[in-house]
Parts: sequence; C-alpha cells; structure tokens
Amino acid sequence: MFSRTHIVITVFFILLLFQNSPNFFLFLFVSIVATLVPDIDSKNSKIGRKKPARIINFFMKHRGIVHSFLFLAFISLVIFIFWKEILLPFVLGYSLHLISDSFTLQGTRLFYPFKLRIKGIIKTGGIAEFFIFTSFCFADLFLVINKFYSVI
Repeated sequence: MFSRTHIVITVFFILLLFQNSPNFFLFLFVSIVATLVPDIDSKNSKIGRKKPARIINFFMKHRGIVHSFLFLAFISLVIFIFWKEILLPFVLGYSLHLISDSFTLQGTRLFYPFKLRIKGIIKTGGIAEFFIFTSFCFADLFLVINKFYSVI
C-alpha cells in the first residue's frame, strides 16, 4: 500500500480509540511515523528515499524482516528501555502497517523467519486501494467533525 493509505488508516484508529489520550498529538505523531517505518526497506517509499535508509535498502529486500512482528518486537524492546511513553502508539502504528500490507497481493511474512506469507486481493496502487484510501479519508473527516461538534 502507499504511504498515504497507511497514514489514513492509522489516523482513523487513533481518532476512534485514542482521541481522549492525554498526549493526543504526541500519540498521533508517533503512530504516523511508526506506520511509515516498515517501508524503510523500500527505495520507492517516502521514508526509504531518505539517505540513511539507502543503507537499509542495500542490505534488505522489501517486505522482508522489517515487515514482521519479530522486527516490531525488537524495536519495541528498544523503545521500552529508552522511552516507554511512546511504546503504545509506536506498536499500534507499526502493527497497522503490517496488517494492512497483509491484505495486498504481495502480502507479508508477518511471522518471519517462517516462510508463511499472508496475502490478500488488493493491488498496491489499484482501484481497491484507492477506494480504501478514500473511505478512510471520509471516516477520518467524520471523526474529526464529530469530535469538534461534541466539544462545542
């Protein structure tokens, strides 16, 4: 899936489940960054085009170990040690990316190093992804408007 699709899906779940979080904007920011991190292994992604990511691109193939719960567990352990407050939004954003990609034709090896690849029917950049992106945009907008009017 494209970065924008991952972002609107993540924003939807943050708005739906965590809009009353005491540090909402930090929660939202960390979740959005986390949902982009798995694509650091792709030279075509927004994050993968950055110079530091080029090293990772050279050594790893797209949707390999970085697209697994094993890698998420490793990063989560590091975050837990150094900055516990961002652990939940990071895990949520990262997990949503992995789960979303498992619905694509290319699929993901969520349980790396095991060979099992979980695949779906959505073509990255195809009409189905565009429909998902548009639907989540409207859902996000609805939740933002709903929150705004419930405050007034």
